[in-house]
Amino acid sequence: MIHRYLQDHLECASNQLRQGKASLDDPISEVLHFKDKDLTSTLLLELNTLRKDRILTDVVFCSEGKEIPCHRNVLVSSSPYFFAMFCSSFLETQKPQINLQGVPYDILASIVEYVYTGSISITMELVLPLMQAASTLQYGRLFEACSTFLQAQLSPDNCLSMIRLSEILHCTSLLEKARELAVKSFSDVVDSQDFCELSLPELVSYLEDDRLCVEEEQVFETLLAWIHHDPFSRCGTIHDLFRRVRLRHVHPSYLFQFIANDPLVQSSSLCTEIIESVRRLLFSVGTHCSGDLEPLWAAPRRQNCKEALVVVGGRKNGERTSRDALLYDEQTHCWQWLAKVPLRLYRPAYVCMHSILYVLGGLTMRAGGQYTPSNTVYTLSLKTNQWRMGEPMVKPRYAHQSSTYLHFIFVLGGLTADGQLSNEVERYDTMFNQWEAMAPMPTAVLHPAVAAHNQRIYVFGGEDAMQKPVRMIQVYHIGRNLWYRMETRTVKNVCAPAAVIDDKIYIVGGYTRRMVAYDIKTNKFEKCENMKARKMHHSASVVNDKIYVTGGRFINSHESVEDSDSFDCYNPKTDSWVSMGTLPFKLFDHGSVPLVYLSDKFLPT
Repeated sequence: MIHRYLQDHLECASNQLRQGKASLDDPISEVLHFKDKDLTSTLLLELNTLRKDRILTDVVFCSEGKEIPCHRNVLVSSSPYFFAMFCSSFLETQKPQINLQGVPYDILASIVEYVYTGSISITMELVLPLMQAASTLQYGRLFEACSTFLQAQLSPDNCLSMIRLSEILHCTSLLEKARELAVKSFSDVVDSQDFCELSLPELVSYLEDDRLCVEEEQVFETLLAWIHHDPFSRCGTIHDLFRRVRLRHVHPSYLFQFIANDPLVQSSSLCTEIIESVRRLLFSVGTHCSGDLEPLWAAPRRQNCKEALVVVGGRKNGERTSRDALLYDEQTHCWQWLAKVPLRLYRPAYVCMHSILYVLGGLTMRAGGQYTPSNTVYTLSLKTNQWRMGEPMVKPRYAHQSSTYLHFIFVLGGLTADGQLSNEVERYDTMFNQWEAMAPMPTAVLHPAVAAHNQRIYVFGGEDAMQKPVRMIQVYHIGRNLWYRMETRTVKNVCAPAAVIDDKIYIVGGYTRRMVAYDIKTNKFEKCENMKARKMHHSASVVNDKIYVTGGRFINSHESVEDSDSFDCYNPKTDSWVSMGTLPFKLFDHGSVPLVYLSDKFLPT
C-alpha cells in the first residue's frame, strides 16, 4: 500500500512538472547525471580491508615463507602481467597459492598495497628492487615513479652509473635525464670515479655529442686523462679520439703550443698529419679545406656555445666616455653588466676573437688633461670576467677601424697623434702574439664601413681629410697583402657600420635611413628595408644570422641631431626590422661585437 501510494504521488508530481515545463521559459532537465568521484577510491580501500581480513580473497602469494592474500580480479585489472597469468591457460589460473620467484616479500607487499591504495613510499633502499619488480610485474606508472625518484638524486658524481643502470632496466626517461646532466656538467663528470671506466665507444659518443657543455681545449685534455688511466691498452686510441676534437674552435696558440707538442699526439702519424693540415690551412689564410680534414674543420660549435651581443664603450648619455661593457641575454631579454674597461678610451676599435673581446687603441687622457692616442690593447675573457693588457699595437691611433679573419686582427686607418688621417694597416697574429705593418690603404678615409670575407677586407666609403664622402670600395687581399679599389656612385656612407651574412655585406645607414647589401659574388648592390631613422655613429653586429643595431645618433623631424638608445634587429630572410626595446642608456661611438661563450658556465658578476 505504501509503495502504491508513493508511486501515485510521483506520477502526479511528474505530470505537473511536464505541464509546467511547457509554460515556463527556463527548461527543466529530466535527467541528472550523477558521478560519485570518491566511490572508486573508497571501493579500493574497502577491498583492501577485506583483503587484509582474507574476506573473499581467492589467491595467496608466497614469498620468503610469508603469505599475501589478494583478489584476482583486482590484480587482473591493475597489470597486464596478472591478466596474462589469471586469464590464460597457465597453471596459476587455478592455483590457490602462487610463488613469485625473485620478488622479495617487503617489495611484493608494498606493490600489492600500492595496487589497492594507489600509494607507496619510495626510498633509496627500496627503489632498485622496487623498480625491478615494477618492471617484471608490468606496473608502468610505478616504474616511472621510481625513475622520477632517481632523477631527483642525479649528480655529476653518479650520472654515469645511473646511465648504466637505466640501460640495464631499459628506463628511457632516466637514461635521457642522466645523459643530459652528463653532457651539461661534463667538466665535473670527468672528475668522477666512473669516467675513467668508460669504454671507447662510450667516450666517443660523448665527444661527438653536440650538447657537450665544454670548450674544445678541455675535450682534448679529457681524452688525454682517459688514455693515461690505462695507457698500455688505450694509447692506440689517440687518433680515433683526436678526430672528435673540433679543432676549428680551438685557440690557435693552444693548438700549436700544447696539442701539437703533446707526446701522445706526436706518437701518432695520423694525428700529426691532421695538425699539419690545420697549420697549412691557417698559414695560407684560406677557409676551404679538402680531404680528411674537411669533416673535422666543418664541425659546428657545441649547442651550449651561445652567441651573444656585447656592447662596450662609447659616449654615454651625451656626456663623458663610458667604461661600461654589457652583454645582452636573448633568452631573458636583459642586459648584464660585465667588468668595466680599465680606462676611459675615446673612439678605440673593438673586435672579438676566440671568445675574447679586444679593445684597441683610442684617445686617453694624460696628466694635465691632455688627450693622446694610445697603442694599448685590452682583452676581456668571459671565463674570468677580467680585463688584461694585451700586446700593444705598432702605432698609436684612434677613430680607426678593425676587423678579424681566421686568427688575425686587422687595424685600419684612423687618426694619429698630430690629428692626421692615416692609411696605415696593422695585423695581429693571435698564434704568435705579434703585430706587424701591412700594405697601406690606397686612400686614407675616416668613418668607413669595414668587413672581412673570403680572404678579403672591404672598406666602403668614408670621408677624406676635407670631410668629403669617398665614393669607392677599397679591397685588401689578405693572402697577397695587396690593395685594389673600385669607384662606384652607389657608395656614399659615412659613420655607417658594416655586417656580413653569408656572401653579402650590409651597410647600415650613415646619415641616412638607407641600408644596402653588397653581393660579393655578383659585385652588385641590393636595396634593403630602410631603418626608421637617419642614423650615424651607431654600431651593428651579426648574432645568430641577424643584424643587431645599437645606439648612435639620429636626425629628428626638426633636423636636429639627438643621441639614441635604440636597439633594433634586422632579419635578412624577411627583409624586415623589429625593435628589441632600448639600451640601458643613450650611446654612440661605441662598439658592439658577437661573442661566443658556454651558456652554462658564465655568470657575470
